[in-house]
Amino acid sequence: MNKETLALAARALRHFADKTTDQAESTMEIPLSAYRDAGRYDVEVERIFKHLPLAAALSLELPEAGNYRAMTLMGVPILLIRGEDMQVRAMLNVCSHRGAQLCKEGAGSRQMITCPYHAWSYNQKGDLVGRYGGTTFGDIENDQYGLTLLHCEEKAGIVWVCLTAGEVFNIDTWLGDFGDELSTLDLANWHMHEQRDLPGPGWKVTMDGYLEAYHHQLVHRETVGKYTVGNLLVLDTYGPHQRLTFGRKSLRDLIDQPRDQWCPDEHIRLIHSGFPNLSISGILGDHCLVSQVFPGETPATTITRQTILVAKKPETSEQLKATNEFSALTLKAVQEEDYGIGFSIQSGLESGANDHFLFGRNEPAVQNYHRWIAKFMDSKNNSWQRPKRRSYEN
Repeated sequence: MNKETLALAARALRHFADKTTDQAESTMEIPLSAYRDAGRYDVEVERIFKHLPLAAALSLELPEAGNYRAMTLMGVPILLIRGEDMQVRAMLNVCSHRGAQLCKEGAGSRQMITCPYHAWSYNQKGDLVGRYGGTTFGDIENDQYGLTLLHCEEKAGIVWVCLTAGEVFNIDTWLGDFGDELSTLDLANWHMHEQRDLPGPGWKVTMDGYLEAYHHQLVHRETVGKYTVGNLLVLDTYGPHQRLTFGRKSLRDLIDQPRDQWCPDEHIRLIHSGFPNLSISGILGDHCLVSQVFPGETPATTITRQTILVAKKPETSEQLKATNEFSALTLKAVQEEDYGIGFSIQSGLESGANDHFLFGRNEPAVQNYHRWIAKFMDSKNNSWQRPKRRSYEN
């Protein structure tokens, strides 16, 4: 029995019995300009999404040497590729000759990266190794024309990338104790069943919804609200990163049951939220939902890459049915319910009805998220210390 999940179930059960929840010290007001100001938005994308480590992909998307994934994130065309040394590297998906796109967006496998324009060729490390018509082109030093590399590290089954060339980070320092927590999920050894991109409202409206259970009973009455206790949250923070524990309605079964007989995984639901764009949600049994939220072209838009994972590849019709039902449930819960209400909030931002949003003491994870946005937006705050776990246990 996992002592950590046992302790989380005990904390959730106390809240369930007392009709309480973990709380922040006070309420918080956020001005609406933080949600809709285009100038502020551009600075936020630059400072937060382009200069901090970003969860760009899952390790299992690149299982073998030569596997690549090409995508554009916030206008930055990137190429992730696993080399023969099994290291994942990130580089700009742009030829160093005349700027052509090297690989079409999507996934595939290549031993060599060859430009479709003039057949300049690069190895999996981004080095220029061949040029069509090289004897007539003129003399150049190949090592001066490699692809532009982006700092990239792999940790806990996730590929982390900084979208600004020349910027470096240490992923262990960035994640701190949260890295150990993520590693317990063993994401690299799950099976990817399905992946899809969902248009959503602005990134703050979107992320706010991932970080509280206050809305579950109303917004999700047809999906996860059937199983989850509304307005019950057990919160542990790791600097900007967070672990949220929601209670399932089956918690009531533990009230009269000896603790040594508990199966805590059956009664709680964990959400691991990596700042600024990652949410990992274990909802039902051996199924997991990974969401990566990427800001769109305007403050009112995002794209969420939603990945459905299953502990083992379905082998029977019953297993496949269960996985498809989980996928349909999460799609409805996020696209129709969360983003449905999110788009209405986004529209309301322009109505003049509010000049600020108010976050309650029962929404401590949302408050923590906005507090860290403010810290990273403060240009004077350049120091970073390895984050440690803090419990909000009340």
